[in-house]
Amino acid sequence: MAQKILMLVGDFVEDYEAMVPYQMLLMVGYDVKTVCPGKKAGDVVATAIHDFQGHQTYLEKPGHNFHINYDFNQVQVADFAGLVIPGGRAPEYLRLNARVLEIVREFHAAKKPLAAICHGPQILAAAGILSGVACSAYPAVLPEVTLAGGQPISPNDTYTDAHVTGNLVSAPAWPAHPAWMRKFVELLGAKISI
Repeated sequence: MAQKILMLVGDFVEDYEAMVPYQMLLMVGYDVKTVCPGKKAGDVVATAIHDFQGHQTYLEKPGHNFHINYDFNQVQVADFAGLVIPGGRAPEYLRLNARVLEIVREFHAAKKPLAAICHGPQILAAAGILSGVACSAYPAVLPEVTLAGGQPISPNDTYTDAHVTGNLVSAPAWPAHPAWMRKFVELLGAKISI
């Protein structure tokens, strides 16, 4: 039986940061369960595409609908091997949900692999699990990493790096998907070779 991975999403999760890791994990054989507070299997969340076009910050454009395939209220951390937290706008309000924070703390306490990208570390900071932990994130989130007692890792110029500290693999944005997902599945115990 395939290992189950939990993915926490919400409306306006970053499109690439939900869709691509979901497909990558399915491709290598994981059973990925997507959940959102207040939604059940069969529902969808709207996604957003963040793009840079010469402004001081990114633009947010409509993305695709992303399907929820598992009921949030049914989540039992013991049933899952790892947790994925995509970025986008969703983490800023998902971190206000007490059960979301409890789930993150349970994964952390069990030392199960956690993968967070872009704005995803906002949830880690709110859950109080970053003290003394090196963590990469989108630059606008790095002050929250610092305020939570973490050690912020600034992205490289191409945003393609990923960083591992203990059971956490973090990355600054979707250009890091190959490194981020490779390191995550390695934490899960998979061996990838070509």
